[in-house]
Amino acid sequence: MTQVTEAAVMDALKRVKDPDRGQDVVALGMVQGMAIKGGHVHFTLEVEAERGPKLEPLRRAAEKAVEALPGVLSVTAVLTADKPARGGQGHRHGHAHGQGHQHGQGQPNKPLIPGVRTIVAVASGKGGVGKSTTAVNLALALKGKGLKVGILDADIYGPSLPRMMAISGKPETTDGKVLEPKEGYGVKTMSIGYLIAEDTPMIWRGPMVMSAIEQMLRDVNWGELDIMVVDLPPGTGDAQLTMAQRVPLSGAVIVSTPQDIALLDARKGLGMFRKVDVPVLGIVENMSYFLCPHCGERSDIFAHGGARREAARLGTEFLGEIPLDIAIRETSDQGFPIVISKPDHPQAKVYREIADRVWAKLTGEAPANRPAPRIVVS
Repeated sequence: MTQVTEAAVMDALKRVKDPDRGQDVVALGMVQGMAIKGGHVHFTLEVEAERGPKLEPLRRAAEKAVEALPGVLSVTAVLTADKPARGGQGHRHGHAHGQGHQHGQGQPNKPLIPGVRTIVAVASGKGGVGKSTTAVNLALALKGKGLKVGILDADIYGPSLPRMMAISGKPETTDGKVLEPKEGYGVKTMSIGYLIAEDTPMIWRGPMVMSAIEQMLRDVNWGELDIMVVDLPPGTGDAQLTMAQRVPLSGAVIVSTPQDIALLDARKGLGMFRKVDVPVLGIVENMSYFLCPHCGERSDIFAHGGARREAARLGTEFLGEIPLDIAIRETSDQGFPIVISKPDHPQAKVYREIADRVWAKLTGEAPANRPAPRIVVS
């Protein structure tokens, strides 16, 4: 098989001209973040923010040029509006950090995803707390209620959805523009993990990540969904803030473990959503306790009850506690989440109860919590 080199890709891209500038995208310095792995090519095209919406044909032309190279199996080009406008002040990250929202331009400008009734983000202030496991089992529990469900794996740096759902292969497209979501257990899914090899590092900056997430929302045929569950990257950085402002989120679920350091980060995540007027549906305490599979003895390895107390202190709902259970880990690693593979397991029941609470809050079937305190940034 012919080896694909960066030099060959750049040579191919020299034949792609910017329609406004009259020069090729390489000469203009637009090509960034290139990664090549086993015939799979990924790169971004940096453009000025005001030109971004009309340059989709340029992105497609760049992909087509690279696809023609010998040895290329797939090409993913992402537009990212990260360059400062010519002759003026740079766009950079103003909107992402709330400037647009503070001037009353936040919610009204959020593009809707046709056919998707509600969108819920599953987030955490830090990594390693079981956010993705919670997101997948929550989505499957919602599917079990008879709802039409989709999952967007927005964790670009650490996509885990393909493994947890036992889904592989590149998404298909009928027109070369819109991708068909991959389906597993009756749930529509999309992840950057379908487009790259599992061991490929994503060395992308925040704006690149956000551009990729927006394309997975906009350029995927999601169809009619009652609810989309979005597995956000961990933390409270630019990608999370921009997602909260540009996507019409119906609410957010915060996942934490019981110990103080995790709760501190969970508090930051909750504060971030409140600042951009996204309702926080509640907090889930994951790895809440450990039950010995041999003797049944309970051990509070990471302490216990911290998330419940934090939820009460912050005026949000405590959605439930999930123990540190080997069955959850094994079923997730094997691609058969516990809600599907062991529906009668006690922990599967916990996920279903959390799903019931989340859906009730979204549909107004549960008593509303008192209004969240308004946080004003001057």
